[in-house]
Amino acid sequence: MAGFRKAKAEQAALKVSIYGAPGSGKTFSTLLIAEGIAKHYGKRVAFVDTERGTDFYVRPVPERKVHPAAFDIDCIYTRSLTEVLRDVKSLDPKDHCVIVIDSITHLWEAAKSSYTGKTNKAGAIPMWAWSKIKAPYKELMTFLINSPFHVFILGRQGNEFAEDEDTGEIKAVGVKMKAEGETAYEPHICLRMEALKNPKTKSAIVSAFAEKDRTGVLSGKTIEWPCFDNIAKPLLGLLGETQAQVMSDDEAAAHDAEELNKAAREKLVSSRKTLEKFQARINLAESKEEVEAIGKQITPDVKKEMLKEDVAALREYYLAAIGAWNGKQLVGAGANGKGDAYEGD
Repeated sequence: MAGFRKAKAEQAALKVSIYGAPGSGKTFSTLLIAEGIAKHYGKRVAFVDTERGTDFYVRPVPERKVHPAAFDIDCIYTRSLTEVLRDVKSLDPKDHCVIVIDSITHLWEAAKSSYTGKTNKAGAIPMWAWSKIKAPYKELMTFLINSPFHVFILGRQGNEFAEDEDTGEIKAVGVKMKAEGETAYEPHICLRMEALKNPKTKSAIVSAFAEKDRTGVLSGKTIEWPCFDNIAKPLLGLLGETQAQVMSDDEAAAHDAEELNKAAREKLVSSRKTLEKFQARINLAESKEEVEAIGKQITPDVKKEMLKEDVAALREYYLAAIGAWNGKQLVGAGANGKGDAYEGD
């Protein structure tokens, strides 16, 4: 690894998660934002539609007050996680600049439904199976976060539960995106959508609350009628040309395993050298006192750098040498049967 270096701003694309209750305006608002980004760069939008949510948006609707014209986007209609992964990986950044996933909730459900093995006694998927289930989902998320595309990950809203400390009851304590783990908070920005009722007009105002915003521009704000001008436009100037790459969980695990194995191999070699060094010195000792002096040098710090089996072997070797100098068997060596001078006993 390269180690610490001066930090650089390496983000070339917006990564946004959006979740909310049905009817909160997720799809329409995202289309407005994505269309603005596509026009800004002169490219197209790639839309993964798992619920035919775009059908009425890709045709002109004169009665629609906002954006009566049809949205011009490219779609795939599927809930197959592997199909989505294949198709988004095939996109060319020269042609497309935005990927919309609507909704990630269905893709997570597809990942879970792909498991066909035995369940546990509670009827749930066993813990050992989750790694394989999550693999294609995590691969998709890693690709989206690392890709040069602006990404919008939409999900349905679900309740978040926790145990009451006093009563032990399980209670709803908030809301979250219905998806795997921390999906909503992997991107730079997380927006929670709501259709807030206006008591004066009795109509709803589509609003986006920025639960998370690494840029700090939108953080903590409630944005009414979210669109390109008030969501994406203020952030595009913060972007550069290089997209930073985030190590996936599998890559991190493989790297750590390799480093740990390397460290174990190095400790094995170092430990064996230490063992052989002290054994050689004990062999060359010309008196019991000299052996005891060597034993005092086998300190706890020395033993920390050795494998347990080598420490045990060195101890037995030392005790045998003391016994030999005493002209006795090992059990008679030293006043306490161990060899008084051996450090750390």
